[in-house]
Amino acid sequence: MTIWTLIGLTAATLTMFSFIPQIIKTIKTKSVKDVSPITLFQLSLGVILWIIYGIYLKNAVIIMANAVTLSTLVILLYLYFNRERSA
Repeated sequence: MTIWTLIGLTAATLTMFSFIPQIIKTIKTKSVKDVSPITLFQLSLGVILWIIYGIYLKNAVIIMANAVTLSTLVILLYLYFNRERSA
């Protein structure tokens, strides 16, 4: 494994799990007041474009990392809109 592969895998791992703390906080506090839906939509669009780019390159790391990231963003968006309606 080269240093560049290690850097890429580390970056992918950090990105994939970057929204987990926000999801946990939102569930624990039952509050979405600190969550920006515009930011979540913007990030989701960027991640979707990364997935498309990964498909074009046939790069499984890019595809999988961004698919997991998109999943966490979808969970946050669900929590945001579900909590907003409940409040």
